Amino acid sequence: MSRLLKHRELLLVAIIVALVAAFAYRAPGFASPESLANIFNDTSILIILALGQMAVVLTRSIDLSVAANLSFTGMAIAMINAAFPEIPLAILIAAALGIGAMLGAINGLLVWKVNIPPIVVTLGTLTIYRGMAFVLSGGTWVNQNQMTPDFLNAPRLPVLGLPLLSWTAILVVVVMVVLFTRTVFGRALYASGGNPTAALYAGIDVGRTRFFAFVLSGALAGLCGYLWVSRYAVAYVDIAVGFELDTVAACVIGGISTLGGIGTIAGAVLGSLFLGVIKNALPVIDISPFWQMAISGLVIIIAVTFNARQERRKGRMILRDAAKSRARPSELAEGAAA
Repeated sequence: MSRLLKHRELLLVAIIVALVAAFAYRAPGFASPESLANIFNDTSILIILALGQMAVVLTRSIDLSVAANLSFTGMAIAMINAAFPEIPLAILIAAALGIGAMLGAINGLLVWKVNIPPIVVTLGTLTIYRGMAFVLSGGTWVNQNQMTPDFLNAPRLPVLGLPLLSWTAILVVVVMVVLFTRTVFGRALYASGGNPTAALYAGIDVGRTRFFAFVLSGALAGLCGYLWVSRYAVAYVDIAVGFELDTVAACVIGGISTLGGIGTIAGAVLGSLFLGVIKNALPVIDISPFWQMAISGLVIIIAVTFNARQERRKGRMILRDAAKSRARPSELAEGAAA
């Protein structure tokens, strides 16, 4: 058991399998291939957003504006599609990525150049981006009959038994694995959060790395703006309200440390799937959806506690302890007296 606890991903897989089995006992058919495919499809947007959030969290930051970014970008793309139906879908998706990246860049610049704490910046832009969506739309909705069929049907298009939305999430996962494990930027993300001082000595610009982490998070939020609006066939100001908390929960449950520098792509994906199973199971077993927030909050507290214990066990304090051991006895005595 202790060996299993050292491998967070294996533990999460075991918990997810146990949850699916327990829910299937109450609701036959919950564990069928079609049902599991639907759960993955329902969780695809959360997976994409959680991967963007992971990039930011690895640098000891947080992005609470991802859902507001999604809302504004989704509204903007839906309105463009309604007003100019002749614009190709590929250009609209590129525009969604660009708008999202621009909003993420605003966050990154405020954190990097103005040196405002990330939580303060993104709390502010959360409200600003929601307000921008309201101003842009005038508070009106963009409905299904105003959007083109190609715009709406693309994420639902079946490919090898899965909707294109699911394949998009899989593609994003693959790209992020390569980006995080095979590129200089990926190594800089881990170094900037794991030990910013050492990263600076190694020639890594920590501020710039955080900036590009916010840009990446924003771009993925912009992509999800299109995916959300097309999947649910409606755009309005309050879409995805509170979804930013789900992205943080998915990261924490997946073992991404809020202290930075620790976490895996598999952990973020499994954390998202854990929440996806919970969300899909509660209505099936006749439990009020309002319990979802309480359950998610409890899971986050347990996960944070588990993360803290694991980090102490892995020796996150090694550098500080080593520094103490090299200090002169007189320095230690002065520190104790202080």
